[in-house]
Amino acid sequence: MAPPFINYSQDNVSLVNVKAVVTREYTPLDRLEAGLQMARAAIRDARWGNATQVKDQDYVPTGPMYWNSGAFQRSYLEMEKHFKVYVYKEGEPPLFHNGPCKSIYSMEGNFIHGLEMDKKFQTKDPEKAHVFFLPFSVTMLVRFVYDSDSHDFGPIKHTVADYIEVITERYPYWNRSLGADHFMLACHDWGPEASRSVPNLYENSIRVLCNANTSEGFVPSKDVSFPEINLVTGNAEGFVGGPSPSKRGILAFFAGGLHGPIRPILLQQWENKDPDMQVHQYLPKGVSYYDMMKKSRFCLCPSGYEVASPRVVEALYAGCVPVLLSSGYVPPFSDVLNWKAFSVIVLVEDIPYLKQILTKISSRNYIRMQRRGVQVRRHFVVNFPPKRYDVYHMILHSIWLRRLNVRVHNGEENDE
Repeated sequence: MAPPFINYSQDNVSLVNVKAVVTREYTPLDRLEAGLQMARAAIRDARWGNATQVKDQDYVPTGPMYWNSGAFQRSYLEMEKHFKVYVYKEGEPPLFHNGPCKSIYSMEGNFIHGLEMDKKFQTKDPEKAHVFFLPFSVTMLVRFVYDSDSHDFGPIKHTVADYIEVITERYPYWNRSLGADHFMLACHDWGPEASRSVPNLYENSIRVLCNANTSEGFVPSKDVSFPEINLVTGNAEGFVGGPSPSKRGILAFFAGGLHGPIRPILLQQWENKDPDMQVHQYLPKGVSYYDMMKKSRFCLCPSGYEVASPRVVEALYAGCVPVLLSSGYVPPFSDVLNWKAFSVIVLVEDIPYLKQILTKISSRNYIRMQRRGVQVRRHFVVNFPPKRYDVYHMILHSIWLRRLNVRVHNGEENDE
């Protein structure tokens, strides 16, 4: 069908109609989408080797830990150049604009605080925003709204649904994209359940989740795997670093309770069975958990009731090669990082052969994996204030990539 401004029934095209096209005024959304299209083109050129990798005094990604280091660097630089986030102002703490900073769910509070203090990526003008943040904390909803032991998610879902109803009445942006340029985050296990409060939140929005389980509806192209980091003291000071591979005398280490379906299999198979496999439900008195990690070559990271485990990041902090024992888990930043280059991924059914699998890894390959893990560790470190390429910026980069996967136009979102 011909464009409506062209009249093919006449010999000449109307000058008025041509002028209307030429002098069309572009909306802020048009300009945003044009900028994203230019960013996509720059990243595509870098992916195919058509652009020179930029020298950077802070960090230049390189090595097999990255699927495409050139494309990652270009994407990261494009994010720094363009990306803007609008944080909705509605809602009061503790449910909104707040979150825990000293617990297994600490990344909720740390990210919320980091974003709301951010002067580079946050914008006060929603017309300039590429994405919109829904600043509720699922952990806080569970603490203050959920009736303990009731097994009733209704109050949590009603709170989330009411919040989205408020912003749809006050702003045009949710309805414009059906939520596709909005994101929520949750490190609590019930994050996916909370996202079901509104159909478009679950189906269209970017869900930043620690519980990144594909068997429970996590979609890697749309959702973001949120690293679970247990900041006992509120920061990572003292936890980052460890001895060289030659000073690690323990083959593999795990300590943790019977939590979920995988750990009982691991404990039944290996607890107190082999001195090379230091697998414990409870550590002996006086033995430090973190010291054991730093003495071990491999750190076992089995899922609990949910797929994520803080042991994955703890292992990287300690210079220990993570061994992922899970099903359906999408590790953080998998669109950028090649986890097989610096971790070992073992199927649950192969747990009985765990020692055999690990001892088959040659010393040379182990040292390579360990060194690669030390190099990518910067992407998981929590800094105050945040630093380039650290975990805060990597989470933002993951959201940026998901925003590049959609185009928003006239109230509808279209996949590329």
